[in-house]
Amino acid sequence: MDPERKIRRLAAILFADVVGYSRLMAADEAGALAALNRHRAVEFDPVVAAHSGRIVKLMGDGAMVEFASVVDAVNCALAIQTAAAGGGAALALRIGVNLGDIILQGDDIYGDGVNIAARLQPLAQPGGICVSSVVHESIRDRIGVSFTDGGAVEVKNIDRPVKIWRWHPGLSAVAAVPAPERKPEGPSVAVLAFANMSGDPEQEYFADGIAEDIITDLSKVSGLTVIARNSSFAYKGRAVDLRAVGRELGVAFVLEGSVRRAGNRVRVTAQLIDAATGGHLWAERYDGDLADVFAVQDAVTLKIVEALKVRLTPAERAGITATGTLSPEAHDAFLRMRDLLFSPALTPASFLRGMEFGRQAIKLDPDYVQALGLISISQWYDFHNSWSGDAPEIIVARAKAQADRAMSLDPDEPLAHVAVGAVARYGGDYDRATRAAETALSRSPDFGLALFFSADVALGAGRPQDAVGLLERAIRLDPAWSHQCLQFLGQAHFLQRNFETAALVFRERLHLVRDTDIGRAWLAATLGHLGEIAEAQAVWADLMVLRPDFRMALRLAPFQYTRPEDPALVLEGLVKAGLPTGG
Repeated sequence: MDPERKIRRLAAILFADVVGYSRLMAADEAGALAALNRHRAVEFDPVVAAHSGRIVKLMGDGAMVEFASVVDAVNCALAIQTAAAGGGAALALRIGVNLGDIILQGDDIYGDGVNIAARLQPLAQPGGICVSSVVHESIRDRIGVSFTDGGAVEVKNIDRPVKIWRWHPGLSAVAAVPAPERKPEGPSVAVLAFANMSGDPEQEYFADGIAEDIITDLSKVSGLTVIARNSSFAYKGRAVDLRAVGRELGVAFVLEGSVRRAGNRVRVTAQLIDAATGGHLWAERYDGDLADVFAVQDAVTLKIVEALKVRLTPAERAGITATGTLSPEAHDAFLRMRDLLFSPALTPASFLRGMEFGRQAIKLDPDYVQALGLISISQWYDFHNSWSGDAPEIIVARAKAQADRAMSLDPDEPLAHVAVGAVARYGGDYDRATRAAETALSRSPDFGLALFFSADVALGAGRPQDAVGLLERAIRLDPAWSHQCLQFLGQAHFLQRNFETAALVFRERLHLVRDTDIGRAWLAATLGHLGEIAEAQAVWADLMVLRPDFRMALRLAPFQYTRPEDPALVLEGLVKAGLPTGG
């Protein structure tokens, strides 16, 4: 892997340092080192792992840890410090936590988010925690302890005062903080894009489709964490170190393979790699007719499950072996549709072409439930963007008919539930939309689209606090699609009046998606609430260059918020900034 390749993302960073370690070393060097090693092995590292943290580096008596979730980071810090307060730790620590933009390069991380976290750690009391205001705002009402306002402080190499909050077990009414109740992540795997060995670039979609079908099937297994397509496919076409892939995606195992298609003959090779060692768990080659491709996908999926020692329920096994169609031609059209509609570079033209492939799949097999479900869900691109030129009521009626038929054909298919739920959500029936979202996730716990849809439902239904956890999980499974999740994550914090956190998230979204109009509009409203008027007006001026006809009130209307105060809060932010609402 290219050691110079840089990845940006939003992350929570924890810095920990042993109090008085130099003094301990001076008094008893061997004893201090032994105590430090024992503390890391028995008390620090296991707690970090239990809260899904990644130890980036150890620095003498200190450590830097990265978390995808700020709640996980703070709960980890609390678990470490409350254990020490109860007499369970041999050494006392100071811990600092910040939430911010980081740059991942190789195994290390850099950036303003890291620098501030490093400056917070010395400001904590011995045995205590110091967090930035953006962390405090983000975790508000999500953990069981209170922090004390530490005011604004000047810190080295940061050109602005940093507002801090402190916690210490001696000042808290909470005696101990248990580890959060969460389903253990257990085995985890990333399926890389299969190499197209056919010699025909036009067959790229087919090789991608084989890998994506395996991802879809694995996502139905409740005991397995599966990285979504957008993130695992980010390594496509590059020579990569699979151990580095495992570290970057946070998985224990990586599947790679290749596909060769010649006429009606297909050869698929696959190998499962232990990301920690780079060793092979197994490797197989499958040869057969095109019609055998479904059996090949099932065989690879079940082999992975077997190798990782994951126990399948009868329903999960049935879900893996269900093909959706027996028509290779219909499946081929579905793969072409999915390849186009799930592309990060989706355009009006590629959307219309993808929908045409979807209609072709259904014409070849009218009972192809996955094709019906995906076409129905994709109608909402058209509903918001008017790419087909059809009237909104026609689009909605078409989406509903396709969703209802998909559900009638297979009530266990997660895509069908997402499709039915989307129709209900945009019709304002949040009870039905919520049930559909919950059912989709029960059928496929790591289905990124279902997580994203569930968060959308929670936002519209007036439950932004629920949306945060769903979106953090979606980002964990699909870091490469975080630019989409960040828009909704920013909205979730905004609607909880966590304006500082929302501004951080929207700025990150703007960095990743330079031409976003809706992201700029929400950021401008957020800055209005924060009193950052000049920046809000500058953001709006950029928006008007991109979309002179943009009207915030019109963009909010289709989302059918159940709480009228939610869209009103957005428009209020624009008014505070002296900006038009378009109402």
